[in-house]
Amino acid sequence: MSEPSKKQSFLHGTALLAGATAIVKIIGAFYKIPLKMIIGDEGFSYFNTAYEIYSLLLLISTAGLPVAMSRMISQASSLGHSNQVKRVYSTARNLFLLLGIAGTLLMTLCCKWLARVQGQPDAFYAIACLGPCVLLICMMSTYRGFFQGQGNMIPTSVSQVLEAITKLIVGIALALLVVRYTGNIPQAAGAAILGVTISCVASVFYLAKCFRVGYRQLPASNDIASHPNSTAKQLLSIAVPITIGAAGLQLLTVLETGIYMDNITELLQSGEYQNEVTNALQAEVLKNYPGISLENLKIKIAANLKGIYNMTQTVYNLPVAFVAPITISIIPAITSHLTLQNSRGARTTAESAARITGLISMPCAVGLIVLAAPVMSLLGGYSGHPLTLAAQLMTVLGVCIVLNSIVLLTNAIMQAHGHANLPVVNMLIGGILKLVAVFILTANPHIAILGTPIGSFLCYLSITVLNLLTMRRCIPNTPSILKNLGRSALAAAIMGVITYAVWYGLSRLLGPDGSRVLLCGIPIMVGVVVYAVSAIKLKAITRADCLLLPKGDKLAKILKL
Repeated sequence: MSEPSKKQSFLHGTALLAGATAIVKIIGAFYKIPLKMIIGDEGFSYFNTAYEIYSLLLLISTAGLPVAMSRMISQASSLGHSNQVKRVYSTARNLFLLLGIAGTLLMTLCCKWLARVQGQPDAFYAIACLGPCVLLICMMSTYRGFFQGQGNMIPTSVSQVLEAITKLIVGIALALLVVRYTGNIPQAAGAAILGVTISCVASVFYLAKCFRVGYRQLPASNDIASHPNSTAKQLLSIAVPITIGAAGLQLLTVLETGIYMDNITELLQSGEYQNEVTNALQAEVLKNYPGISLENLKIKIAANLKGIYNMTQTVYNLPVAFVAPITISIIPAITSHLTLQNSRGARTTAESAARITGLISMPCAVGLIVLAAPVMSLLGGYSGHPLTLAAQLMTVLGVCIVLNSIVLLTNAIMQAHGHANLPVVNMLIGGILKLVAVFILTANPHIAILGTPIGSFLCYLSITVLNLLTMRRCIPNTPSILKNLGRSALAAAIMGVITYAVWYGLSRLLGPDGSRVLLCGIPIMVGVVVYAVSAIKLKAITRADCLLLPKGDKLAKILKL
């Protein structure tokens, strides 16, 4: 292959995507945290309601096809079949466009109906403004799948950063303008999410430019590409099971939102769900909406409760997003090994991915569990009783980080081995369990909104167990996942104890009115140092892993591996 399309190693590609993810998440923090301050918990709940519907349509459009496209292009590239690479791309592009147009029309034209189904009729502005993104993301996925299948993660990484910067600038500016000149919170949420749509336009233009260069640089070959119908059939045979699993789980998430919003609103209207948190939120709603009817008052309180939960989900999604580059990189890497009959290389790659996954997810999970209150105080701006609720929600979601990371990793491993159907069943079982748990728990006034993260925990725990058992049964020379997570888990536990002790000491020293930045920042900095030292001493990452990273030999020398 030509130099720009030269294959990077699995962890080299992971490092590029992880670096881009780090930049994107930092930018995202500068987007969502001030956005929440601008539009409040109510507006933030509308923003996230639109995102949940969008995510469902997006998963239907893109969950399986990029994986299928990446696998098939990786196979063709490994064998030097450039004509087949082109055929896979053109076939996938046509499928993406059809799905993207259908998703965009549904979300844009049916925005009011979708908002009512979610129990948040004022969310229709945000839903309508986000609708065009379904088509735009489908176009982006076509380009990204082309590059990722060849092991080239640079265009994906750059486009993600470009998208995040555009979203930050445009989204915050539009939200501020609407709040300043109209004071309308639902419209401000729509304006903020319009920045996401505009950012996708910028990313599409960049990826299209990269694609034109990369496509021309594909080397000439004499292979005979398969018929478009045959290629489409093969793409769909891989994509459909993955899509059913991913979209099925997201559909259950959308249904879950409707269920817990209905349950909580009903509890509020009956007077069964009344405590310090709801009283504080009621005072805030009455301040913003004087003269509001009792029915709408309860709906607004429920929206604010959802906004608090959505804010904890935003924090939870930060570390989980760093696992996505691993799963994106691992599929073409393992597929390439298996195509060349190198089962040992496939297992080594999977186990390296497990160690890197643990290295990322374990400290994040433990950190968010032990520092739930100071983190939500700093990032969410909460205090008093709403902070207590936010910390409780964050603690449960912190546990979910490790389980979700294992689910993402094991799904990718099974997909790379050609078992795309198997994770689908496991995910649907977990999703149904989550739906039942949320239905039961959120109807209990003593649990209410806390039932949502508890349902997520039960969901990811069940999928983790099922995936590990399925891999043992179906993959020869099964990679050792839990064994390769053990050392990073121990390092994270050591970090957690010391981090909590530092926070406890500072909170006693500075008092309840102490600086939020100091109460959160100092324990985190201490935790980073403790975890780094512990992980190195316990050899949570191996020399072989380091050598696969950019400048890995120098890193291995520094870490004395």
